[in-house]
Amino acid sequence: MAGGKEIRNKIKSVKSTQKITKAMEMVAASKMRRAQERMRSARPYGERVRTIIANLAHANTEYHHPYLVRRDPVKRVGIILVTSDKGLCGGLNTNILRMVLHRMKELQAGGADEIRVTCIGSRGLGFMQRMGAKVASHVIGLGDTPHLDRLIGPVKVMLDAYGNGELDEVLLGYTRFVNTMKQEAVIEQLLPLKAEDLGTAKHAWDYIYEPDAKQVIDELLVRYVEALIYQAVAENMASEQSARMVAMKSASDNAGNVIDELQMIYNKTRQAAITKEISEIVGGAAAV
Repeated sequence: MAGGKEIRNKIKSVKSTQKITKAMEMVAASKMRRAQERMRSARPYGERVRTIIANLAHANTEYHHPYLVRRDPVKRVGIILVTSDKGLCGGLNTNILRMVLHRMKELQAGGADEIRVTCIGSRGLGFMQRMGAKVASHVIGLGDTPHLDRLIGPVKVMLDAYGNGELDEVLLGYTRFVNTMKQEAVIEQLLPLKAEDLGTAKHAWDYIYEPDAKQVIDELLVRYVEALIYQAVAENMASEQSARMVAMKSASDNAGNVIDELQMIYNKTRQAAITKEISEIVGGAAAV
């Protein structure tokens, strides 16, 4: 059995770790609230743009944007993968990476000839590089606040590839924020845009385009896709902070349990040492 001094050192070490995990829990809780506010504030813009796109998609225009045209068969696929830059957030990254890897195997089994990946976040980038996947572009070090100007460059590589006919489909994988205790890994079809995602037009309007239908629809669809990706990154960041807060709370609770167990072992060791000393004293007195 370990000595009393060794057990005291272990208790001190676990208490220091517990202080760190409690501090990280409080920091994650503060960042989580800001991330949730940022995520919710981005939703109205996306909803409004989607309504406009739905009206344009159902209008009688002679121009049909490539983002709205389905391509068969699907042989070349692009995946935009959103993960975190840091760890200590439970199974957040593991779940989405496992799901994306499973989807890639399904696509290859279904006859996909090429799969390109755009990684947002260092965890996903490192995983894809280790797997030998074809990484078309990436961005890391976004911090606690996502900025669209840093996302546009890597994402535009994938959007241009689809617009030029180099890809038949683009998927978006991220972790959706449900609530503080639940985050859901999802993979959605980003391009081509599905009619059910756009919804139905509320009114059958005929539009007058200025300067022309092609330029207006091109700009709006690109803005809409960028809004979808920004929303996914914002949701993933809110999920990251929530998962980290829960993980650090669990670590603090486990540290408390370890401290209690070590304290009990220390008390038993100390009691055994005292009993042994008393027995030696009594034995010595009896011998005299």
